[in-house]
Amino acid sequence: MKVPAEKMDLILSEKQKKRLFPVVLDLFSKKDFHQVNMREISKISGMSTTTLYKYFSSKEDLFFSVFDEKLSEIATIAIVHIQGIESTKEIFRKIFWVTMDYYDQNPGVAVTTFITVPMRTWMQERSSYIREDVKQIITKAVVHGQNRGELDPSLKVGQCIDLYYMYCYRQIHKWYFHGMKWKLVDSIPRFFDLLWKTISTQ
Repeated sequence: MKVPAEKMDLILSEKQKKRLFPVVLDLFSKKDFHQVNMREISKISGMSTTTLYKYFSSKEDLFFSVFDEKLSEIATIAIVHIQGIESTKEIFRKIFWVTMDYYDQNPGVAVTTFITVPMRTWMQERSSYIREDVKQIITKAVVHGQNRGELDPSLKVGQCIDLYYMYCYRQIHKWYFHGMKWKLVDSIPRFFDLLWKTISTQ
């Protein structure tokens, strides 16, 4: 979403984020996207609607600003965790572990990203839907694995990205449907060996 020129120099303070972000995460994870409005966000966060519109042009602008920042944290954490790992299998395992652990620590992000916000809404915000940060991490992992002879040489980056999201979607949907009774990281052993057989040369 293009930021209006008059808003480009406006950045929320950390204090404002601490007031606003938890409210946004909570509301959008508990209600369908269209049921949340700026007045409700304003009332619960204690930030006036005038202040909110000073920083965000719409509910959609506010939502994607918050969630882009939250989702970018996954890639930032993953980069740190996979540094120094040589085994491509363990790199992919760690990418999934970081992802699922992040969603365990931030269940509102998981529910909002995969359950309550319609896919059409995500698609309207190209950068949020494509997630270049995830693409870059998986691209490096694929190149690394193919150079080491551990991944199928015909494997495409896009195929790995599809598999990454496919397994995330399925595991989070099951977790949510059953009342979020288990940790998402505990779901990794259920699918990871199959994933590895799909993409590896072994």
